[in-house]
Amino acid sequence: MERRNQTGAGDFVLLGFTDDPDLQSLLFGLLLAMYLVTVLGNLFIILAVVSDSHLHTPMYFFLSNLSLADIGFTSTTIPKALRNIQTHSKEITFAGCVSQICFFLVFGCQDNLLLTLMAYDCFVAICHPLHYMAIMNPRLCLLMVLGSWLVSILGTLPDTLRVLRLSFCTNMEIPHFFCDLPEILKLACSDTLINNIVVYTVAIVLAVFPLSGILLSYSQIFSSILRISSAEGKYKAFSTCGSHLLVVSLFYGTGLGVYLSSAATPSSGMSLMSSVLYTMLTPMLNPFIYSLRNREIKVALGRVFSKMMPLRAHLT
Repeated sequence: MERRNQTGAGDFVLLGFTDDPDLQSLLFGLLLAMYLVTVLGNLFIILAVVSDSHLHTPMYFFLSNLSLADIGFTSTTIPKALRNIQTHSKEITFAGCVSQICFFLVFGCQDNLLLTLMAYDCFVAICHPLHYMAIMNPRLCLLMVLGSWLVSILGTLPDTLRVLRLSFCTNMEIPHFFCDLPEILKLACSDTLINNIVVYTVAIVLAVFPLSGILLSYSQIFSSILRISSAEGKYKAFSTCGSHLLVVSLFYGTGLGVYLSSAATPSSGMSLMSSVLYTMLTPMLNPFIYSLRNREIKVALGRVFSKMMPLRAHLT
């Protein structure tokens, strides 16, 4: 096979979902609807938290940052997929591919770290309620969020920088709708041993460690809940972290599904669809999970909509 370096490799080809024109039209409408719901839903959560002083608490501060990360997570891949379907083009430049990898990893890692911070917030609220305000003070919360963004950016740089050193062969077809790092490594002609070592190391540090922190927090939370004598007290304590637990289960459940489907049937349609669930379903459902189960968010969203209605009437 002809060997090319990154500067002369030309464009990658994203094979996407299907070549059937009818299915592509249906797929375009479905992806566009899911993307708009995801962006608007998470944007409304951010507006609700920013505009309502009652929501200026650690939990909602973390939630607003999670919504911001989810918007970035989906915006990294879906707009390009929509453009490719609309223009009947499957090409993406090397620079565009590397950018997708970089931002996808940054926002994905940020989701991991924010879910860990939210688990710690639940742990402090349930296990140390009397010291909650002292521990989860605004300065600490701000430092934790800024630190998580910094770790996400710096932690994913090794993966991205290693891609720049790869050489590619004539086969530039990616069996995906975005530049997935494992698929890119499969196309490389040069040795990818170091890349794979870096990928697994970063995954352990930025995925396994945060998940371990979440599991440890919830082991302490469940232990504390079981020691509560009244059923009402148990329900109140569980409702504090119920939405977060559901989001964590959805996020890591779909992520595990992507990994297992890729391991069982590489480059299959099942792996592709599980990736859609991971990249689209979780960010889309997060606002609904938190708003439907949370009265304070419902009230804040009602105020946001009530402020928008006079503006809309004025514009029309």
